Amino acid sequence: MPIPAVVMQLISIAQQVETEQDLETAMVAVTRELGFQYFALSHHVDFAAAPDKAARLHNYPERWRDYYDRHGLGVSDPVHRASHVTSVGFCWTRIPAMIALTPADRAILALGQEQGIGNGFTVPAHVPGEARGSCSFASDAGRATPAHIFPIAQLAGNFAFEAARRLWSGRGYRTTVDAAQLTDRQRDCTLWVARGKGDWEIARILGVSEETVAQHVRQACGRYGVNKRTLLLVQTLFDGTLTLTDIFRR
Repeated sequence: MPIPAVVMQLISIAQQVETEQDLETAMVAVTRELGFQYFALSHHVDFAAAPDKAARLHNYPERWRDYYDRHGLGVSDPVHRASHVTSVGFCWTRIPAMIALTPADRAILALGQEQGIGNGFTVPAHVPGEARGSCSFASDAGRATPAHIFPIAQLAGNFAFEAARRLWSGRGYRTTVDAAQLTDRQRDCTLWVARGKGDWEIARILGVSEETVAQHVRQACGRYGVNKRTLLLVQTLFDGTLTLTDIFRR
């Protein structure tokens, strides 16, 4: 199949599939067209704790799936962790240069090889307000990875994950969080709290009273339904109201 036809097929997948089975069938076909043997599309969560709430679809060997779930690797998988430090697809051979691998990480990667899963290519999926995710394509152990197709695999992963988000949103999985919509002043005060400033210091920086700062922070907490400043900061980072770049002014 010519590459333009593959791209059109991916767009069709994202826009038209209506069931999990349809998406799985399409992913098997696309995976083969790209020259891989396996695919895995999922949010990075502990699926044993929430089996049907987050998106997951794959054609990995059953023994590998059972081991994966039994050990809760959805959260600690080194491939998943590596995807958290980049915004573009990456070949698994690059993982040691992307994150510090522990002995347990190396054992997991070696076990995957023993189960027949060779080298792969992973496309990160970072959507503010929901668990991180990814779409991976992998070759049989011992088979060369089709590096020339990586740019198309990037598109495949993007479109496929968006299709999964759309399908799983109809099964009760929230693909977005309820936006709190802080006022400008509430966000300013929250930002300075995140930078480690107390109410007195924030009052001096913003030119308002200390009580006004405390009030803005309380109101921000109220909009998120939390009662601690730490939880407020977590929520604002989770939904994109604040970013680490904002906090550290990089």
